[in-house]
Amino acid sequence: MNLLRKLPGYMNIWSILSLAIVILILIPNMTILFNFFTRKAENWNHIQEYILPDLLKNTGLLIVFTGFLTIIIGTSLAWIVSAYEFPMKKFFKWGLILPLAIPPYIAGYTYNGILNYTGVIQTTLRNNWGIEVDQVYFNILNLPGAVFIFTLFLFPYVYTITRAFLANQSASLIENARLLGRSPVDIFFRVVLPISRGAIVGGVSLVLLEVLNDYGVVQYFGVPTFSTAIFQTWFGMNDLNSAIKLSATLMFIVFAILTLEKVLRGRKKYASTTAKARPLHPTRLIGWKAWGAFGYCLFIFLLGFLIPFVQLVDWMLLTFEKIASPEFTTLIWNSLLVSFVGALLIVLFAVIIANFSRMHQSALSKSAAKVTILGYSIPGAVIAVGISTVFIGIDSGLSRFYESTGLESRLFLSTSLVILISAYIIRFLAIGYNSIESGFDKIGNKYTEASRMLGMNMTRTFFKVDLKMIKAPLISGFLLAFIEIIKELPLTLILRPFNFGTLSTNAFKYASDEQIHEAALASIIIVVISAIAVFVFHQVLEKESN
Repeated sequence: MNLLRKLPGYMNIWSILSLAIVILILIPNMTILFNFFTRKAENWNHIQEYILPDLLKNTGLLIVFTGFLTIIIGTSLAWIVSAYEFPMKKFFKWGLILPLAIPPYIAGYTYNGILNYTGVIQTTLRNNWGIEVDQVYFNILNLPGAVFIFTLFLFPYVYTITRAFLANQSASLIENARLLGRSPVDIFFRVVLPISRGAIVGGVSLVLLEVLNDYGVVQYFGVPTFSTAIFQTWFGMNDLNSAIKLSATLMFIVFAILTLEKVLRGRKKYASTTAKARPLHPTRLIGWKAWGAFGYCLFIFLLGFLIPFVQLVDWMLLTFEKIASPEFTTLIWNSLLVSFVGALLIVLFAVIIANFSRMHQSALSKSAAKVTILGYSIPGAVIAVGISTVFIGIDSGLSRFYESTGLESRLFLSTSLVILISAYIIRFLAIGYNSIESGFDKIGNKYTEASRMLGMNMTRTFFKVDLKMIKAPLISGFLLAFIEIIKELPLTLILRPFNFGTLSTNAFKYASDEQIHEAALASIIIVVISAIAVFVFHQVLEKESN
């Protein structure tokens, strides 16, 4: 209390709220690490000897090949769109972000439906040309197929971050290289890649975290990974302790990747030597070069969005009357409800921590800012294990209270939407925080200080001045969190209340039962909602940059 008395009243409130949010994020993860060393698991020795080596091998191959390919595609597209003018560039500028609107697990079963024996490709070959194809060449239900799906639908992380970096950098280095007679290829490898290293590593680290978080693709493709092993150990073997140990092992891998990211970023920083950085002026391409750039962007856009989207629409039309029902309307409402509430709370908590961090420079505020990133670094299955352990413990402590109030359930919180939305907040708080922090960095503190000098207190200054100036980051953070939640699968599968379904769980259920046509309606709604949100997000960014 003595410490709090030294702070202004405004900071008392915000420091307490920030500390509460930090505790919410830390407790589930610390619980997993603590239990890893203390709990005994009956199946752990068997898992270590017979299962863990394959998990490590498959996980390693997935992240290495997916990371390498997303770097190639994402960086090359970012450079082409930033540095050159060619047909339909304005469309591809935001159209190449659209693959993020299709969750990888939906893309996985869609491409399998396109390529399998009864799919459109093999059916056309047989019926129109009488060509019978060996199934080996079209089988993607394997590890290379999973890499293909992850690469096509996660490369926008690298593309978006790298393009934003290139668009905001001074053009002097690249233009000087052109004046010195360097070829475009030479400029790309000798200038663009070195100065973009931080952005590229940042983007690919997000890709790798998404790969580690995935459950839908690897389960459907039959590739054993940590996510599938956690599910099977927890629900198949009914061994929560072994699931905790697997979760902790995956956490160690994530920390290793984050440490490697810091090393790869290094301490090198590239900054403009002039007061005002001039953005790169695109060079107009003509002839085959223009159509080559157009063709490359179109090829990736077709594979990453248009082809699976058209196939989903076709399947949806075939099964619409069968699937559309009042129960399906409930799924839509459930998805929108948890996405809206989760995104709203994420933005609220992100504002609290971001504002506290910028206005009160201390070890506590810096730690709070770093902890927000922790949740996004931890895969959903791991968070589900940790938060379930915590909430079950809370319910056990409140069991007498439940009895006194006449509640039938002794796991009231553990079987409610509270645990699911709490997990969403832990998992995606970093998304809202990064957006809002960038907004605060852009406006600085001068307006806040001017308001204080004019006699307005800190609370009124925040609501009257600061909040109005970060509308775009608030909208961006909300939209990004909303997109992630409505697509999310592992957390929702594990933590949803009984008889509570969402669009993502409905699509996954049908796909797992090999009813991919029936899964199309839920999938197409997820894609359309996400695509609209991506478009609005892009428009907000464009408006802010102008």
